[in-house]
Amino acid sequence: MFLARLDGSDALDTNATTPIYRQIYARISRAIAAGILKPGDRIPSARALTRELGVARGTVDAAYSLLAAEGYVQAQGQAGTVVTPGLRLQPTLPPIAASNPATTPHVETNVHVARLIPFEMGLPALDAFPKEIWRRLGTRYLRSVQAEDLTYPCAQGALRLRTQIAAYLQVSRGIACSPAQVFITSGYQQTLEMTMRALLKAGDRVWLEDPGYPPTRALLQHAQMNTVPVPVDDDGLLVRYGIKAAPDAKAAVVTPAHQSPLCVSLSLPRRLELLDWASKSRSWIIEDDYDGEYRYVSRPLPALKSLDRDGRVIYAGTFSKVLFPGLRLAYVVVPENEIERFQQAGQVFSAGAPTASQAIVTAFIADGHFGRHIQRMRKLYGERRDATAAGLSAVLGSQARIAPQPGGMHLVAHLRSPLQDTVIAKRMRDNGLHAQALTDWSSEARAGSALLLNFTNVDAQATAERLAKRILKLL
Repeated sequence: MFLARLDGSDALDTNATTPIYRQIYARISRAIAAGILKPGDRIPSARALTRELGVARGTVDAAYSLLAAEGYVQAQGQAGTVVTPGLRLQPTLPPIAASNPATTPHVETNVHVARLIPFEMGLPALDAFPKEIWRRLGTRYLRSVQAEDLTYPCAQGALRLRTQIAAYLQVSRGIACSPAQVFITSGYQQTLEMTMRALLKAGDRVWLEDPGYPPTRALLQHAQMNTVPVPVDDDGLLVRYGIKAAPDAKAAVVTPAHQSPLCVSLSLPRRLELLDWASKSRSWIIEDDYDGEYRYVSRPLPALKSLDRDGRVIYAGTFSKVLFPGLRLAYVVVPENEIERFQQAGQVFSAGAPTASQAIVTAFIADGHFGRHIQRMRKLYGERRDATAAGLSAVLGSQARIAPQPGGMHLVAHLRSPLQDTVIAKRMRDNGLHAQALTDWSSEARAGSALLLNFTNVDAQATAERLAKRILKLL
């Protein structure tokens, strides 16, 4: 059998927590990384591998789509699917284990308002949140509350929640970690602050994507870090530019799944190049995976952390984009060797997240609601993205180009010259609409003039067209 020849095993593990499609993906990607499959080598067709493995065609298609999305393989028409010619990889990649995580060793600048404003960035689809389920879980917790639930919360976070997060990351994001490596925070700002306190010091140079999330730059500069803007292209962060500009940087903050704000994905060669730089320079990579679950052209890409074999990636996740921002819960996964340093930083700078919120989220995940909610939102957001893009293009086509993107929660509307995004964004905010100017996200104005427009709460193309007419008057 093809897969048996790759790793010596006879069959896929149907009892493992890792889905079958990801097991197929892992075996082929490891074989490519180990040189067993070389650039240009042909791999079996999806039809042939389906017959060989006795699995559903969709399972093999999902594995091949993920391999293609990450740059491992290319479809070449009648020639079949081959390992990407010219692909250069590190010698080995860590396996995506199917172990039990519980036993594994171990500044926001958005304008927040009290009411929902069209196109407001960072907001999930609040109309689609399962409020009744959330209410029921909250009631269940309150009815069973004990005296110990009323004490000061653990600075690192509740063990049950950390265990659930570790299990979820293992299966859905390809990250093998233990609960001891997970720290609960009150949001991305606290995650970044804890990381700076644990690993960095004033004066350190830090790469930032340009354009990139403004609060990251503000937080680092407030901590007296020297930020180094590194440009982004269609393949994500230009790692070679960063190495040339600041080879001695102590850290890089990146958004590999969907670059914030351009929504491009960091390509596999760039991911490996970035990991290689971090390993050789003993620098840190802070991976902000703020909405990695929401990819619409294929399966969600595994996290950069899943490729980290040297313990250089700090993985930051959040519940704000998946559930709702008012929850104020996020988490960070740290390398095993750095647990103690983060514990020390947490004892000083973290008061712990509210016990009730942690308990309700734990139940939401454990009862299966979390996974089902993500699946529903991924389908809903794909529909709303297409509807919003079509509505905006129909009305604003002569004034703006709506850039396609593989995932994320917002659209990028590139304005035709001579429109200025900062002026238009302010007009929109003054007239009951929300927008952010791409210029405000860039240190050196490389990305041009564009508006960032969230689509998750736009329910139909007709709604998008109605809102676009309001924008057209402001243009």
